[in-house]
Amino acid sequence: MNSNENSESVDVLLGNPKKALISMSIPLIISLLISSLYNLIDAAWVSGLGADALAGVGFFTPVFMILVGFGNGLGAGAAFAISKYIGEDNKSKADNASIHSILIDIAVSILITIILWFSLIPILEAMGAGQTIGYATDYGNIMVLGSIFIILSNALYGIYRGEGESTRPMYAMMASAILNMILDPIFIYTLNLGVKGAAIATLISALFVILILVYWFYIKNDTYLKPRLSNFDYKSDISFDIVKVGIPASIQLLNNAFFAAVFSALLAYLGSTDSVAVYSTGWRIVIIGTTPILAIGTALISVIAANYGAKNYENIKIAHRYAMKISMIFAFVVLILTNVFASDIASIFASSGSSVRIAAELTSFLQWIVIYYPTMAVGVASTYVFQGLGKGITAMFQTIMRETGFTIFFAVLLGVVCGYGVWGAWMGIVLGEIVSNNLTMVWADRQIKKLINING
Repeated sequence: MNSNENSESVDVLLGNPKKALISMSIPLIISLLISSLYNLIDAAWVSGLGADALAGVGFFTPVFMILVGFGNGLGAGAAFAISKYIGEDNKSKADNASIHSILIDIAVSILITIILWFSLIPILEAMGAGQTIGYATDYGNIMVLGSIFIILSNALYGIYRGEGESTRPMYAMMASAILNMILDPIFIYTLNLGVKGAAIATLISALFVILILVYWFYIKNDTYLKPRLSNFDYKSDISFDIVKVGIPASIQLLNNAFFAAVFSALLAYLGSTDSVAVYSTGWRIVIIGTTPILAIGTALISVIAANYGAKNYENIKIAHRYAMKISMIFAFVVLILTNVFASDIASIFASSGSSVRIAAELTSFLQWIVIYYPTMAVGVASTYVFQGLGKGITAMFQTIMRETGFTIFFAVLLGVVCGYGVWGAWMGIVLGEIVSNNLTMVWADRQIKKLINING
């Protein structure tokens, strides 16, 4: 096959930035919604084992976020490098970058597995897992052993996004989610494996994704990019382009996991393990609600990187502003729907056994937390601008500023210092997000104007 074949997605990527953003965002929204179902499906089935089992899985959530974070982060690095080379009209370099990315993903996966295997129990104990640590380790040990499936499946999506292709990953995720739905009750209840069964089902589903993506790359062989070892020629500049965005992006998502761990410990101090169960379950619903915003931001990386490589700087400005506009629309729609149906949503995850006792608190959490969604619409799009420009360190700093900085500060201030307890901690998230997201929007706008002026 020559380099002009299978380039329809590339043509869209380098065309009208609004069309490119919509074209990539719609499948990505569906893909990320499906991805969110992994945790939600686990939570829904595990809730039948009781509140302690649900809290135990919840305590592992920050560690799971580390795995997904490294996968998504390395995927962002791959998407940036590949899209930039495509924008520069350098197909062979884009092919080389795709196989570079896979080899880096595998190496990082092995390293993360070793580190987490020896540190999981101390991490869970430091978070205050307490009486739920048995459930947390039963679930966590299996997930850690299979972490390469979680990291690699998420990282491979970045290669597809790099060439402007987001439809195929959507199909792979749909098949995987359906498989997970089928396997969960079988492994948890039929085979009587409990929380271990939920972990096994998730890993099998993640492996299924990898097999589908690998099939398209190497067997069907109809993708624009060719990540083959025969195309591999080690180049330090390619590795640097991938890791200068990928590692900071992983760390910023790792910081999200750190925030979740600190926040869980804060809730255990202010309330009880029930409050942790409310937060970990509620946050899964928040992730689903904010998925359209994250999907648009993820698509923005490739659109901006391609135009950056092609030196179409005005298109970067157009794409950023359009991304904020459509993200804002999604944010207000989700805000209203979540508020109206909060009790119905909560009942799905707190309808049986001892889980029922968290239903009222979960409903309240959902009604309050949505306040910050509209500001997230401008903050996420703005942070991803910096990833698309290859400024991974800046994007990482913005996330750390938002989570570890403003959000934890306000949570401690309102929850502990002012004595508002668990509710004060929730409102700390809202205030921290509002302040930091608006700062990030101004920062991105100034960066784009500076880029246009210097090169104008």
